[in-house]
Amino acid sequence: MARDVHSAIDTVWRMESARIIGALARRVRDVGLAEELAQDALVAALEHWPRDGMPDNPAAWLMTTAKNRGLDRLRQFALHRQKQEELGADADARGDHVVPDFSDSLDDADDIGDDLLRLVFTACHPVLSREAQVALTLKLLAGMSTPEIARAFLVPEPTIAQRIVRAKRTLGDAQVPFEVPRGEALRDRLAAVLEVVYLIFNEGYSATAGDDWTRPALCDEALRLGRILAQLSPDTAEVHGLVALMEIQASRMRARLAPDGKPILLMAQDRSRWDQLLIGRGLAALARAEQLDSGGGPYRLQAAIAACHARARTPEATDWRRIVALYGDLMLRAPSPVVELNRAVAVSMASGPAAALLLVDGLVTDGHLARYHLLHAARGDLLARLERHDEARAEFERAAALTANEREKALLLERAREARAR
Repeated sequence: MARDVHSAIDTVWRMESARIIGALARRVRDVGLAEELAQDALVAALEHWPRDGMPDNPAAWLMTTAKNRGLDRLRQFALHRQKQEELGADADARGDHVVPDFSDSLDDADDIGDDLLRLVFTACHPVLSREAQVALTLKLLAGMSTPEIARAFLVPEPTIAQRIVRAKRTLGDAQVPFEVPRGEALRDRLAAVLEVVYLIFNEGYSATAGDDWTRPALCDEALRLGRILAQLSPDTAEVHGLVALMEIQASRMRARLAPDGKPILLMAQDRSRWDQLLIGRGLAALARAEQLDSGGGPYRLQAAIAACHARARTPEATDWRRIVALYGDLMLRAPSPVVELNRAVAVSMASGPAAALLLVDGLVTDGHLARYHLLHAARGDLLARLERHDEARAEFERAAALTANEREKALLLERAREARAR
């Protein structure tokens, strides 16, 4: 029973924490304090819900509890300030923090509006490094834990933890306003925001860890934010490129899971289950991006790759040579080992597994993706297609050991068993 409640709390927290933190940050004007209050509410839930049962509206319970924690904090600040005044202390001269004003804003009926968008832009403020912007926003908006973020970026966990702590301290010290910027300020911060929205979508599309392969709520939220950004900056090609990419990718969500939750890979999906409305929206957004910039940035190029899949009514009809060419363009615009791996997979479909294995082996030698499970999964697939089954089994087992997603691990171990049986 307690285990079920804790699982439910984890689910509610992942779904609602960003909205709670965003709503609190709008009031207290301090992202670090807002997260602290939300965490206090989470601790309270862990204490009370296993004993008292789940409330009818868990999200409202968490929000109310966080607000009450804020009011308690306000009273403590006020009492401290009163004692200082009684002692004749000059709080301003001592550099004490300004007391946040909860009094006229911590009501139950306020509209959170676009607090999540404000939260993204605050966390992506230029006072922070790009690495810190991304780590903080994934922590606050995607509800990802520090270990999950570390795995997603292939960096040590202490490095991510330090980035997040320093980012919150920097935002507080700089008194960064909790708002969506306009004009030139919007354009200056847009690239960082697009990257973060993209990463949130990816975490929803293929969850880094946990029992579920996908987290649709994150995809929905990323899409919502992307569509708002397209309205805020209608003449920016990459905004429409990102929206196009997310719309087309999201169209496959229903086809990516079997009824029992087992993952279904792209080439085995029932394409009649792809959402044609989302595909149509994505292709329209892609056309808009291409109209604004014929050269194309990284998001537009990835959207064009996704469009190749969306336009193919069967796996065999996929234009893999065009996909290889698009990945080549992407390597010029945004080179990375992951893009190179994706290109190698496309090469395997266009020119055969032997040609692709040479490229993948080069990535193995390079070492940058040594702990990236998809590198070993891709190599295992190529070896299996070449009927080198013992080597394929070892690669699938290695990939399974590196992923923290239980559904993906089960799929990889199943492929390892299949290779063993041959």
